[in-house]
Amino acid sequence: MKKIFTELSVIACFLLLLLANTTYAQNITVKGTVKDEQNLPIPGVSVLVKGTSNGVQTDANGNYTISASGTGILVFSSIGFVNQEVPINKRTSLDVKLTSSASQLQQVVVVGYGTQRKIDVTGSVASIKGEEISKQASTNALSALQGKVAGVTITNSGTPGASPQIRIRGVGSVYGNVNPLYVVDGVWFDDISFLNPADIENMSILKDASSQSIYGVRAANGVVLISTKKGKGKTIITYDGYTGYQKTTNQVKMANATEYATLINELGGNQAFTNPSQYGEGTNWLNAILRNALQTSHNVTVGGSSEKSSYSFSAGYLKQDGVVQKNDFERFTTRFNGDFSPTDYLRLGYSAVLQLNNTNDVPGGLIYKAFTAAPVVPQFYQDGTYGDPNDFPIGNITNNPRAQLDFFNQFSKNYRTQGNIFAEISILKNLKFKTSFGGEIGQGEVRGYTPVYEATTIQRNDNSLLSVSRAQTRNWIVENTLTFDETIGSHKFTLLAGQTAQRLSTYKLTASAFNVPFSRDGDLYLRLGSENGVDPNFPRSVNDEGSLSTYSSYFGRINYSFANKYLLNASLRADGSSKFTDDERWGYFPSIGAGWVISEENFMKNQKIFNSLKLRGSIGKVGNAGVPANLSVVTIDQNGGFTAIYNGIPYQGRSITSIVPPITYWERGQGIDIGIEGAILANRLTFEIDFYEKKTERAIFDIPILGSVGTSSSRIRGNQATFRNQGVEFSLGWSDKLSNGFSYNIGGNLSINNNKVLETETGGNPIYSGGAAATGGQQSTRTVVGQPIGQFFGLKVDGIFQNSAEIASSKQPSARPGDFRYADVNNDGVIDAKDRVVLGNPNPKYTYGINTSFSYKNFDLAVDLQGVAGVQVYNANKGLRYGAENYTKDFFDNRWHGEGTSNSYPSADVGGGENYKPNSWFVESGAYFRVRNIQLGYTLPKMILDKFKLGRIRVFADAQNAFNFFKYTGFTPEVAALNNNPIEAGIDNGVYPLAATYRFGLNVTF
Repeated sequence: MKKIFTELSVIACFLLLLLANTTYAQNITVKGTVKDEQNLPIPGVSVLVKGTSNGVQTDANGNYTISASGTGILVFSSIGFVNQEVPINKRTSLDVKLTSSASQLQQVVVVGYGTQRKIDVTGSVASIKGEEISKQASTNALSALQGKVAGVTITNSGTPGASPQIRIRGVGSVYGNVNPLYVVDGVWFDDISFLNPADIENMSILKDASSQSIYGVRAANGVVLISTKKGKGKTIITYDGYTGYQKTTNQVKMANATEYATLINELGGNQAFTNPSQYGEGTNWLNAILRNALQTSHNVTVGGSSEKSSYSFSAGYLKQDGVVQKNDFERFTTRFNGDFSPTDYLRLGYSAVLQLNNTNDVPGGLIYKAFTAAPVVPQFYQDGTYGDPNDFPIGNITNNPRAQLDFFNQFSKNYRTQGNIFAEISILKNLKFKTSFGGEIGQGEVRGYTPVYEATTIQRNDNSLLSVSRAQTRNWIVENTLTFDETIGSHKFTLLAGQTAQRLSTYKLTASAFNVPFSRDGDLYLRLGSENGVDPNFPRSVNDEGSLSTYSSYFGRINYSFANKYLLNASLRADGSSKFTDDERWGYFPSIGAGWVISEENFMKNQKIFNSLKLRGSIGKVGNAGVPANLSVVTIDQNGGFTAIYNGIPYQGRSITSIVPPITYWERGQGIDIGIEGAILANRLTFEIDFYEKKTERAIFDIPILGSVGTSSSRIRGNQATFRNQGVEFSLGWSDKLSNGFSYNIGGNLSINNNKVLETETGGNPIYSGGAAATGGQQSTRTVVGQPIGQFFGLKVDGIFQNSAEIASSKQPSARPGDFRYADVNNDGVIDAKDRVVLGNPNPKYTYGINTSFSYKNFDLAVDLQGVAGVQVYNANKGLRYGAENYTKDFFDNRWHGEGTSNSYPSADVGGGENYKPNSWFVESGAYFRVRNIQLGYTLPKMILDKFKLGRIRVFADAQNAFNFFKYTGFTPEVAALNNNPIEAGIDNGVYPLAATYRFGLNVTF
C-alpha cells in the first residue's frame, strides 16, 4: 500500500507539471525608493508581490522597479526592519519608509516544514544568511559556520574537498551516527559536500529537541535546514569569482641534520655519527612535500521571476590545490530550481543539483612520515636516485617521503545528482496540501595503482597492484503535508499533518589484480592482471557490500499564539524503520514548547528598557537510527582454524565466535531547553541566552563478557548507556546606522558544554580506545560512567629521572636517567595500569566567536574572530616512535641530555623503556584563538556602473586563518576525531595541516 501511495504521489506531481498552463494578469510598472527612519536609503530590501514569487531587491540607493498587478500588494522586508505590506492601488510610484524592528526577532526563519517569525519560535533555532556564508573563504558551507552560531562546534580539515566535523551541543553517541541531518530544499542528506556555498540563500540550525523532533529518528544530532537561492524580479545575471593561494599555518620546525645526528648519538649511547656538524641543515622533509597552493572559483547565476513564476540557474567551478604536493580537488556544480502557478490555487516547482568532483589523493600517513623522516637523508643523490635511510647509521625504520609521494597513484571521482519536485494546492483559503518527491543518485569511484619500483632498501614493490572501488547511493523520499492557518480574533493557529516514506540504499564493489602493466592511466584494467589459478600468490579479488533501509513516518504539529503574547508549539512524530525487529520497529517522538512575549504585556507598555523580551521553554524527544546495523544478528565465522582433515581431504569448518544482544534499537534523545531573548536600546542591542540539557538514552555501549565462553571478543555491543550534554549559550549583537552613511554590526557568542556518561546497565565497565596514539598496543582514551566520552587516560608524569641514585630509590627500578618519572597514584609501591588517571578531555568546554561588519559609503569590512578553550589534544607525533625518527626543534632545545638539563622533557629515548606509554607529557592544551576571516570590499559608484549598464561591481580581498594563537606544539590544535569516532577524538598522529587562505575576488551583477 505504501508503495502504491508513493508512486501515485510521484505521478501526480509529473501530471500537474505537464498539464499546467500559465495565465497572467494585466501588470503595471511600479518604481520607488525604500528608506529608513533617518531618511537614509536601504539597499537589499526584498520587494515581493504578495501571493506570488515575483520579487526584486533594492539597489545600493534603495531604488526598486517591479512589474505587478495594479490591484496587488507589495511586501517590503529586510533584516532589522518590520515587514510592511503596501497596496499598489494602480500607483506607478511608491516610496516606502521602513521602521526598525526588534532586530532579528521579527525576521522570518525556516523551521521544520515551514517558516515562523523568530519571535514566535519556542525552540532554539539559529539562522545564517547566505551572504554571510559567501564572505568566508570556505569551499564547504559548514566551514563558514565556525564561530558564528552558539552551541555549534566546527572542526575543519586541511584536506582539499573534505567536509568539516560538526557537533551541535556536544556529542551524544559512541558507536552511533554523530552527524546532524541536512535537509536541502526538502531532501534529506547525511553530508552536503556536494553543495556550492554560493548557491545557499539561508541556513537554519535546529538545536533543541523541541524544534528537531518533527524529524524524529534522524534528528538526535541536530538538524540543518538549507534553502538554495530563488529567482526574484527581472532577469539578473551575477558572477562571483576569486583566485588566491593557501599557505600552511604554524608549520612545525623540525630538528635539522646536525641536531638530529646529535640526538641519534644520544639515543644509541654511541657515536653513530662521528661528526654531526658535517651534515649541516640537511633535508627539511616538511618543506619537501608541502607547498603554497593555488585556489580559484567561478560561479555564474541567472535568475528572475514574474507574477506567476520564478527560476534560477547556476553553474560553479572550484579548483583547490592541497598544501601537500600532487594533492588537488576539482568540483563542478550545476543547480536548477523554479516554480510556477498555472492557477490561483496551484503551485508547481522543482530543484536539482548536479555535481562532479575529482581528487588526486595523497598517501595515508604522509604527514607523519615527513614529520619523522631523517634530515640527514637527501631527497635524491647526485645521480638522481632516491636518498636511502639504509645508507646511514639509522636503520630501516624511516623512509623517504619523496619516494612515497612520487610512486603513489590514486584518483577519486564522485558523481552526485539530487533533486526534488513538488505540487502545492490551495484547497481552501487557509488550507494547503503539498506533495513532493525527492532523492539522490550518487557514485564514488577510487582507482589506485602501485607500480613496480625500487626507490630505497625498504621502499620497493616487485609486483604491481591495481585496486578499484565503486560505491553507489540510491535514495528517495516522498512527503505529503497538509497545512491549515487560521486567525480568529487574538487567536492564531497553524496546524500541520504529514506523512513521509524513505528508502536508503548503498552498494559498494571493490576489486584488485596483481601484475597489471602500466603505459598510461587510461589503460589500467583489472583483466590485464594475473588470472586466478595461474599463480596462487597473486590472486584477483572481488568483494561487495551494501545496505538497504526503509522508513515510514507520520507526524503532526500545532502552533498557537494568543494576542502575540502566549505561544504554544506541540508536535508528535511516529517513525518506523526496517533496520529493527518488529517489536521495536516504531518509535514515537513528542515535543512541546511554550513562549511568553513579556514585552507585549500591558504592564510593559510604558517601560523604556526593553523593545522586546521573550521567555521560552521546550522539551522533546528525538531518535538516532544511525546505530551499527545487524548487532543482533548471529554471524558464522569461517577461517583456516576450523579446517579438519579426514582421509587426507581438508574440510572447511564453521563456528559461532561472537555473542550478540537479543535485540537492539535506535538510540533515543531527550532534551530540555529554557531560553530568554530580547532587544534593548532602540533595538540596537539584542541578546539570547539558552540553558539546555540533552540526554542520549539507550545508547550503544560495550558490554563485557567472560572470555571462557569461547568468543573472539570479550565484549558485545548493546543498548545500555545514558550520555548527557549540559550547558549554556550566550549570544549578543549590536547594530547601528549613523547619519553619515556609516553602519556597523558586532555580534558575539559563547557556549559552555559539559559532556558526561551518566550510567550503564553493566556498571562502571569502561571502553578503552585510542590505539592510534601510542605504540605497543597501548590505549590512550577511556569512556566510563561519570566522565566525558573519549577522555584521555594514562600515567601522570612527575618529572624526569636525573641520575641512577634517583632511580634506585624510586618505584621504577628499570628506568634510566632521562626517562619519565611516573606518579604512584594509589601508593602501592608499583607503577602499573592502576596508576593511570584522567589526562584531559578532547570535547571542548568553551567555544566562542566574535563577528563584525562595517560599511561606509562604498566600502565594507568584515572581521570574524573565533576560538575554543577547555580542551586538550593528544600529540601522538611525539611518541609514535619505532627507532630513529626525527624530533622537533622544540624537543631538541628542551630535552634532557644530562643531569640537571631538564625536568620536563625526556631524553632522546622518548619511545623506549616505559616512556612510550600514554602519559600526561603527550597531552597538551588544545585551546586556540584565531582571526578567522578578514574581508575588505569596495563597490563601484552607481554613476560609473550606469555608463556600462551594470547593476553592481564589487571587488574584495580577504584572508582566512591568517593569525592563530595557541600553545600547542603541533601544526594545529584543531584536530577532528579519527574516522569521526568520538572515542578517538583529539588525537594528532599526522593530521593534514590547516592553511591560511588569501584571496582576491570580484562580484558582478548584470
